[in-house]
Amino acid sequence: MSEAPRRRLLDVVSGSPTFVGEGTKFVGNVSAVGPFVLCGHLEGDGQIDGALNLAVSGHWEGRVRAVQAVIAGRVTGHLAIDEKLEIGRTAVIRGSVTARTLAIAKGAVVDGDMTVTSGAPITRFEEKRNP
Repeated sequence: MSEAPRRRLLDVVSGSPTFVGEGTKFVGNVSAVGPFVLCGHLEGDGQIDGALNLAVSGHWEGRVRAVQAVIAGRVTGHLAIDEKLEIGRTAVIRGSVTARTLAIAKGAVVDGDMTVTSGAPITRFEEKRNP
């Protein structure tokens, strides 16, 4: 019996996402249910009851909590993820990071404390595809 292929978190996200497009600046606090995709700039705190996808062009300034996340852009502030956090090679995080499980690609920058709440080791990987 062969093992099922490991899937990137982004590959298993379903539902109708909320988008903040590239070139858009949003100022204020955000509360969203379901997937949330940030390609622009957001200043404020956020509660995402679903998966957060922060694109290479995205920048979040503030505190953000989400169920799961894939980070390829910039975060300036505290990032708290209830389940799995994947930090891509283009990510730059300036602030503390908390997640149940954490995978970080070679090349990513995290300037702050990292806490894994499950006690599992941080997974380090070489990203083989474009974020």
